[in-house]
Amino acid sequence: MKLRKIFVAAALAAVGASSFMTSAVYAQAKEQYLPVLSYRTGPYAPNGTPTANGIVDYYKLVNARGGINGVKLVFEECETGYDTARSVECYERLKGKNGGASLIHPWSTGATFALTEKAPADKIPLITTGYGRSESADGTIFKWNFPLLGTYWVAADAIIQAIAKKEGGLDKLKGKKIALVYHDSPFGKEPIPLLQERAAMHGFSLQLLPVTAPGVEQKATWLQVRQSRPDYTLLWGWGVMNSTALKEAQATGYPREKMYGVWWSGAEPDVKDVGMGAKGYNAVTLQHGTDKSAPIVKEILAKLHDKGQGTGPRDEVGETLYLRGVVSAAMGIEGIRAAQERFGKGKVMTGEQVRWGLENLNLTQAKLDALGFKSVLRPISTSCADHVGAGAARIHTWDGTKWAFTTDWLEADQQIIRPLVKTTASKYAAEKKLSPRTPADCQS
Repeated sequence: MKLRKIFVAAALAAVGASSFMTSAVYAQAKEQYLPVLSYRTGPYAPNGTPTANGIVDYYKLVNARGGINGVKLVFEECETGYDTARSVECYERLKGKNGGASLIHPWSTGATFALTEKAPADKIPLITTGYGRSESADGTIFKWNFPLLGTYWVAADAIIQAIAKKEGGLDKLKGKKIALVYHDSPFGKEPIPLLQERAAMHGFSLQLLPVTAPGVEQKATWLQVRQSRPDYTLLWGWGVMNSTALKEAQATGYPREKMYGVWWSGAEPDVKDVGMGAKGYNAVTLQHGTDKSAPIVKEILAKLHDKGQGTGPRDEVGETLYLRGVVSAAMGIEGIRAAQERFGKGKVMTGEQVRWGLENLNLTQAKLDALGFKSVLRPISTSCADHVGAGAARIHTWDGTKWAFTTDWLEADQQIIRPLVKTTASKYAAEKKLSPRTPADCQS
């Protein structure tokens, strides 16, 4: 497995051979190690690359700001190709380096499923912003999983609410036909339980149309869509599958304004090649969309790209997937910062301490604004029972040249989601012979 050291923070000053070792020991003691699992090659590279660039740039920015209370970041990138086996290999290679990983972003739902089995023994928290296991919202069962900002069930629920608003109310969904065109993988299957629950509640029929990865061949799928003519079609794709779906929809005459994608199907790489052919296509957002005027974007440009230290092309800074990487990286950094508040400011945090920090996030709007995320993120608050911390989303729509928000904030209906989370998490606990965490464990 090829490893690439992207950036090493807190470079040692060359102050003479006599003090070199002392400086090295000091620097190592003040560096927080963060592996970066990424995929810049293969069929998913157009989507994986800007996400990775956003992560790396945010880590560089944290160092440019002086670190986390003086603790600088050191990070190392490992290419996974969006392959679960390679993701696990990267995890195993990197987890013990530089004193041990303090957190991991798996960056695929398949990898999340695999690493969920490893994280408890390794005591490394998994941050899965907007992906992974939806039931891992229940921190009493999934102690090490953090699907921060929203799960696939939040996304699916927000989409159904948006469709209902367009139709004039949830009662107007009765008798409608909704199709789900989905990546035939754990990722693509995640929304099905929530959609089935909503279908039973509101009386719409749900058509399930799996697409074999990577999704370059969809003619048979869209022939089925043309034949059944669903009132709405949900797209749960990633990478080349998304643009292929939009092109097939255009070819078969299916209205793009009746299509709603998950937040992994609603970024610039998904629509740019289709252009005006994708006009009217909608996607739910993980709070943020594209925002090139956000304070955090301006700061990254000024402190990194203007100085020739940025990662990737300047033009992508602030686009949806790049900002997704920035936001995801920020969640981990704020988990470390929260851990320092309890275990010692200016100290390097262990994975176990960072887990506590992620479970005790209290990111008010004032804190988020101070970090540069004004207009990008809303307040996030986690607990032992709630490892998501937020459940709001918006819909943005492609106008042929750019994304623009077309709804107000939509709050996922927790009266539907919480029972689904509880039931599914309890089933997982029974299968794995896990006991729910005690109040004492929640405080540890």
